[in-house]
Amino acid sequence: FSWQELHGIFPWLVESIFGSLDGVIVGWNLRCLQGRTNPTEYSVALDFLDPSGPMMKLVYKLQAEEYRYDFPVSYLPGPVKASIQEQVLPECSLYHNKVQFPSSGGSGLNLALNPFEYYMFYFAISLITQKNSSITHHISPSNSAYFILVDTYLKCFLPTEGSVLPPPSSNPGGAIPSPTPRSPAVPFTSYGMHHTSLLKRHIAHQPSVNADPASQEIWRSETLLQIFVEMWLHHYSLEMYQKMQSPHVKLEVLHYRLSISSKHHGSPAQSSYQALHAYQESFKPTEEHVLVVRLLVKHLHTFSNSLKPEPLSPSAHSHTASPLEEFKRVVIPRFVQQKLYIFLQHCFGHWPLDASFRAVLEMWLSYLQPWRYAPEKPPQTAELLPRSVSEKWAAFVQENLLMYTKLFVGFLNRTLRTDLVSPKNALMVFRVAKVFAQPNLAEMILKGEQLFLEPELVIPHRQHRLFMTPTLGGSFFSSWPPTITDASFKVKSHVYSLEGQDFQYKQMFGTEVRNLVLKLAQLICQAQQTAKSISDHSAETTASHSFFSWFKFTPSEMNGTGNDLDEIGQDSIKKTDEYLEKALEYLCQIFKLNEAQLTQMMMKCGTAQDENGKKQLPDCIESEDGLILTPLGRYQMINGLRRFDVQYQGDAELQPIRSYENATLVRLLYRLSSALNERFADRMDVLCSREDFVGRFCRYHLTNPHLVQKIRYSPVLKDRINQNWGPRISLRSLASYRTLISLLMLYFIASWFHVGPVGCTFIILCSYFLYAVIMTFFFEGQKPHEH
Repeated sequence: FSWQELHGIFPWLVESIFGSLDGVIVGWNLRCLQGRTNPTEYSVALDFLDPSGPMMKLVYKLQAEEYRYDFPVSYLPGPVKASIQEQVLPECSLYHNKVQFPSSGGSGLNLALNPFEYYMFYFAISLITQKNSSITHHISPSNSAYFILVDTYLKCFLPTEGSVLPPPSSNPGGAIPSPTPRSPAVPFTSYGMHHTSLLKRHIAHQPSVNADPASQEIWRSETLLQIFVEMWLHHYSLEMYQKMQSPHVKLEVLHYRLSISSKHHGSPAQSSYQALHAYQESFKPTEEHVLVVRLLVKHLHTFSNSLKPEPLSPSAHSHTASPLEEFKRVVIPRFVQQKLYIFLQHCFGHWPLDASFRAVLEMWLSYLQPWRYAPEKPPQTAELLPRSVSEKWAAFVQENLLMYTKLFVGFLNRTLRTDLVSPKNALMVFRVAKVFAQPNLAEMILKGEQLFLEPELVIPHRQHRLFMTPTLGGSFFSSWPPTITDASFKVKSHVYSLEGQDFQYKQMFGTEVRNLVLKLAQLICQAQQTAKSISDHSAETTASHSFFSWFKFTPSEMNGTGNDLDEIGQDSIKKTDEYLEKALEYLCQIFKLNEAQLTQMMMKCGTAQDENGKKQLPDCIESEDGLILTPLGRYQMINGLRRFDVQYQGDAELQPIRSYENATLVRLLYRLSSALNERFADRMDVLCSREDFVGRFCRYHLTNPHLVQKIRYSPVLKDRINQNWGPRISLRSLASYRTLISLLMLYFIASWFHVGPVGCTFIILCSYFLYAVIMTFFFEGQKPHEH
């Protein structure tokens, strides 16, 4: 088709594939498209949207004609949208020279994007706008067509080997020109950058300059990365934004307050709040979103680590280094670091306290370990030993100090509020402890903290310097400050650029954080004791189950004291204990914890159990009104770490009717059993008093020794039970639906073999009598389930 026809259908085609910006049109739903369920559509979609496929050929064909397509500013991330609407240009050069005012009669601001930018904007933002679409639980995000396309685009436009493939040309021998470059000197305010004037200027005339030849090689790489970062990471709340805003923006907000109050005589405080509120949006990332960001982080580490070694001669370096190699050198600190830090801060503070946090955790740990994605491999002899972190990564650790220290403190605060008996939560603690316990990593972090806390007066030539926020989202070809060689200044610049000049740093190896680690160690010991008690209880329950236990409910169900933690299982409890034990060992290595102190702590946790050594009571204090839960006790009960042993201590026949029982049968059987007990009470007493096998048999099945003992020493219980508490017949378990269904199934099976109801009843009674005799011989003195 001609480029005129393709130009008309291009916006419609993009929306048909990726869905509309308002989420009404779902499009091809690439996030739910998987090869296992829809192999044909999956293969066709990937081939069509491949970097060398028909869709990208269409993009490059339209790119050659320099078409522009409008993208509404209202659908951009909240902080970017608000700044553009207030005529403050964002720091990211992606938006420079693109803002267009509406034509006469139009409404809303638009970005004028070239075809490649327009396509990638829709592709990236579909991860956010289509998050409410129906996704079945059996779909794995990492196997979806969308996830595979993200990986394919990253490998194509950010290659680890070779250079970016040139776009196909529609004309033989022709070339696709790069888009009109962005002006380095824009005539309006841009937050986070250096300016000669702090007054906002109208977004109007945006001049362009001649294309830099070097920019033609990697303009698609830079554009792709900026779009992904802006759409996926630039969504932080008001709280997070206030922490990273620069002094320039604070002056802009002050100017906004003064101008609004002078015009409308409104409340300055309210105007200031409105100005700040405009830079944030309510953002709740999904687990799929986090997995895609983790894919981006892992590829950027691989991309950055593929940088060729620097030549020995500086002059040779200036002549041989290609733009792609220079791009690899600065891609993480300049484009990703700041926004990823704010994104992680938001997730650490707002993500639910459940196992889904594992996705955020693994993304964080992937960023902290760039050496995992380095091309060099460890020697085979050292595979079984922990891999030591090379000293060459010390600069990365120091220039990302807050990623290691402040987020570690945030993880500690989250962990202290979670249930570590859960294997998934225990695994997360183990993963973090294992990563930070890598040899030489803790020393690097400690060295970075020492550099940050180094007094400024020690180095006179730095006394009057300011720590400014660099243009982390700026263009690769925009002006950039000279390389800072002073390690201490680098660390301080990193911390203050992310948290502001007034930030009070909390040392990871300081007293306050060490106390948090000790609290975590105590919580780990308590969780281990709880897991052990659950394991012992589960083992006892399994041993006491008989062959016919499926015919009836367990005593805990009869008493209404079932424990959800009992369903964890022996294998999961074993995993929990292994994870917690290794995590405690790693924490001791990292923070040099005193072994004697830990031993004393574990002994204290062990002695907190009751006399049976099975269960721990919640932490409480005694008062005139009895036991009162402390805040720690409430936390223990809410998370299921400890609980009171509350059981029904009265007559089992007089319990409230359960949901698994037939109410009519309960009442009828109670009347029948009461009549039998009243009529044959004397005979049952005589039988139970015999010393032979008949007496043992009757005592085992007609008495409840635990209830008799409680009643004997508790006058209150004796008064509550109005009937004889000696030997008696109990028929209530026959009213449970499980018993009724079991009997019906037995009669059905018997009828299948042509056995009549009388014969079937005789077989059941004989089998049960044999079972009762066996139970009497082997379990005398132990009360069985209610029969």
